[in-house]
Amino acid sequence: MLKNMKKTGSGKTNFPPTDYERIFHPRRLAIIGVSADASGAGFGTGIFKSITAMGFAGKIFPVNPKGGSLDGQNIFKSLEDIPEEIDFAVIAVAARFVPDVLEACLKKGAAGAEIISSGFSELGTEEGRELERRIKEIAAKGIRVVGPNCFGIYCPASGLTLLPGPDLSRESGPVGFLAQSGGMAIDFAHAGKWMGVRFSKMVSFGNGADLREAELLRYFKDDPETKVISMYIEGIQDGDSFFKEIKAAAGKKPVIVYKGGLSRAGARSVASHTASMGGSGTIWKSVLKQANAIQVHDTEELAQASLAFALLPPKKFSGISVIGGGGAIGVTACDTAEIYGMEIPPLAEDIQQRIYDYLPKPGSSAINPVDVANPFVPPQSLKSVLLAAAEDQRIELQIIVSLLYHYKSIAKMFNKPVAEITPYKELAQAVRDVVDQTAKPVIAVLPNAKRGVDDLDIVEMIALTKKEYVDRGIPVFDELHDAIRAIGHINTYYGGKNHDER
Repeated sequence: MLKNMKKTGSGKTNFPPTDYERIFHPRRLAIIGVSADASGAGFGTGIFKSITAMGFAGKIFPVNPKGGSLDGQNIFKSLEDIPEEIDFAVIAVAARFVPDVLEACLKKGAAGAEIISSGFSELGTEEGRELERRIKEIAAKGIRVVGPNCFGIYCPASGLTLLPGPDLSRESGPVGFLAQSGGMAIDFAHAGKWMGVRFSKMVSFGNGADLREAELLRYFKDDPETKVISMYIEGIQDGDSFFKEIKAAAGKKPVIVYKGGLSRAGARSVASHTASMGGSGTIWKSVLKQANAIQVHDTEELAQASLAFALLPPKKFSGISVIGGGGAIGVTACDTAEIYGMEIPPLAEDIQQRIYDYLPKPGSSAINPVDVANPFVPPQSLKSVLLAAAEDQRIELQIIVSLLYHYKSIAKMFNKPVAEITPYKELAQAVRDVVDQTAKPVIAVLPNAKRGVDDLDIVEMIALTKKEYVDRGIPVFDELHDAIRAIGHINTYYGGKNHDER
């Protein structure tokens, strides 16, 4: 089966030692292709301004043959003019100049370089393929290359950022991300900022002339800062090497894969995007299952799975409780849980009775799912419900569904801002207290049926609520289905047989 994942070129399997520390945490960074033009046009100037805005603490050496200055900093006319060795380089010049610039970076002692420029094998021209071949030859001499045709590296700890990414989070986290698509990388980085996904490192490797999925998987597998590996792949060079590395990585930590280009139209798009081979959907599904990697099918699911793996305990969850919402939400919970192999068992009768005493009447139900009858039950009462439900030994994880958008009606009655009258901070703290007291995780779900221009205050309040949850280490989702599906991915991984029992 793996033979069908053909090699597209000379896929390397014996990699030379790589100084990843100097690549991800450079102290001396050269940016080749900046402009003294104050308008900031061009990729080189854009990445210079983005990295500066991120607060990169090392030395930055901008380079352009015309010289000049940029934001008060001297622009060197050549790499040779830089008075000391460099650790890493960002190359943003026309494709025809890239090989010579890369050679100069090698001579200047750089451990690696990212090539933002496009115009290589993705064009499908002989000239583009030849330029990329030259990049490979130079890389083999001792400098590792990210790209070409990529957005580069995002490392919150060092301040390296993608293009364009001046406003990404500087807060590090456990999720590593590999992507052939620069657009996918920057979108995921931005989504992670508000969803609560925090990254250790992110690599957009584009055409992958040198560093690409198999070797980067090997690195992330052993990287102590990375606890969860997520990937967007369009095509691979060496099927056997990839399978070996992804199986080894998934044996140590969760690996989440979004594979693009599985349809015929998608495969054509992949070929023009990064000159990669898409591959058969059936083969990919089988290979990822054998490796015990988790397959997702869109960016949103990728982010949700990453969030769940990052914030939930490393175990399989069988019995869950669902608290909040209404009757229809409870029905949805039961149906969805069954799809993903989970049980929502009726709570013990004595626990039901205690929970019922905390709930408004009539209309509430304490069976499980627990219907709280109205969306205005105080956080302390919900805390008591969660604490009681956790006493049932069959319950391993709890989900609380809060319909906070209904507070808009109260806000209008009293002519107050909805964020002011919604007890979202108290709710988030109550849930955190439950987790701390019971040692059982809780997931928050915040549906919002009001998203029009008249309800932007609700959108803001929901965003503030998410931040309160995430700041307390509680995963939060927009919809109940998304939360249960994410738990299902966790159960698939920890229910598999290929990961280490640690």
